[in-house]
Amino acid sequence: MLTDLISTDLKVIFCGINPGLKSASDGHHFSGRSNRFWKVLHQAGFTPSQIEPVNETTILDLGYGLTTAVARATARADELSKDEFNNSIEIFKTKITHFKPRYIAFLGKAAYMAFSGKKQVSWGYQPDDFCGAIVWILPNPSGLNRGFTLNDLISHYRELYQTMES
Repeated sequence: MLTDLISTDLKVIFCGINPGLKSASDGHHFSGRSNRFWKVLHQAGFTPSQIEPVNETTILDLGYGLTTAVARATARADELSKDEFNNSIEIFKTKITHFKPRYIAFLGKAAYMAFSGKKQVSWGYQPDDFCGAIVWILPNPSGLNRGFTLNDLISHYRELYQTMES
């Protein structure tokens, strides 16, 4: 089981689709060796140094949080069913409404599309808020996501960081 790293009034909550098997086993977000989240977060400007998954709680001090759209761990996000997303929507909305982040950054399009009912979305800023939070869609940093190089990921994440800081 993976525990949310969340508190009220965060600058941004990063929302993964669901935990990977290694992260769920370790109890730390993005702990798989091939996952690029922590490296990208640092290189995009969010963190002063690269955080190790075992020290993940330090991101709360920086005003950032971590959660997942669906709690069940899988080897691949495409193993999740439409019903699992549908069953998670209300819990997720309640969480975001309660904690009131300024931004919510969905890591990949799948969860946002399932939760918003939209059939097509683009990367980056979304015109509709989600429970009062400004929505941004970032490419998933999973090592399985071969469609984005490390530099591509950094560029997308840096755009959010620069927008938040301006």
